[in-house]
Amino acid sequence: MKKFIATTVLALSSVLFAGELTGRDIMVKVSDVPEGDTRSSEMDMKLISKNGSVRERKITSFAMEEGKITKQVMFFTYPKDVKGTGFLTVDYDEVGKSDDQWLYLPAMKKTRRISGSSSKTDYFMGSDFTYDDIGERNVDEDNHKYLRDEKVDGFDCYVVESTPKNPADEVFSKKIMWIRKDILKVVAVDYFDKMGSLQRKFKTGDIKQIDGFWTIGKMRIDNVQSNHATELYFNNVKYNIKIDPKTFTVNKLERGL
Repeated sequence: MKKFIATTVLALSSVLFAGELTGRDIMVKVSDVPEGDTRSSEMDMKLISKNGSVRERKITSFAMEEGKITKQVMFFTYPKDVKGTGFLTVDYDEVGKSDDQWLYLPAMKKTRRISGSSSKTDYFMGSDFTYDDIGERNVDEDNHKYLRDEKVDGFDCYVVESTPKNPADEVFSKKIMWIRKDILKVVAVDYFDKMGSLQRKFKTGDIKQIDGFWTIGKMRIDNVQSNHATELYFNNVKYNIKIDPKTFTVNKLERGL
C-alpha cells in the first residue's frame, strides 16, 4: 500500500511539473542534451543568392567539450578562393563572459580576432549565419516564454519565445523556436530584427541517430529581407573520437589541416 501511494504521488508530481513547465525549463533541458565529448563532421555549404545562383563551399569541423567550455574549429577545404580559411571558437557557458573567436585568412596570412558585439553580429563567410549563431548562448542570456505546443513535420514541439536581456548587443529583438519534445532538438527558429520585423527563418531536417546521439543532417536559413539563403549539409559525423587538444589553438588554425 505504501508503495502504491508513493508511486501515485510521484505520478501526480510529474503531471504537475509538466503543467508548470516554463520557457527556461525547456531551454535548460535543450542545453543539457549530451552531444559527446568530441565530434567531427564534413559540411557542404551552399550560398543561394536571390537570383538562384549557388556558390558551394566544403568545411571540415572538429569540436570538444571541456566541462562547461565548448571548443570548435572549422577548416574550409573548397573552393580555391577560401581553401585554408579557418575559424576557431571557444564558448563559455557563463553569463557575461564573451566567447573567444578567431578567423584565419590565408590570402592575408593573418588571424583576426572576432570581438565585440558589432563583430559577432556580422555574417559568417558570406552566409546567413552570424558569428553569434555559430557559438552557443547561455540559457540565462535571454528571457524565455513558453508560448504553446505545435506540430512541425508531424512531431510535437514546444514553441518558446526568447528575448535578449541585453538587446543593444544583439542583432535580433526576439526569436521564436520550435523544439521537438521527443529529442529536445531545436528544429525551427524565426528571428526578428531590431524593429520587430521577421528577418530570418531557420529550419533543420534529416535528423537521425548516429552513435546514439540525435544528429541534424541539414540546415537551411533564409534571410527573408535580402532573399538570400544558406544551406548546410552534415556528412561523416562522428562522436567520441580521439582529437588532439592542440587542434583548438590559433597555431593549428594558421597551419590548417
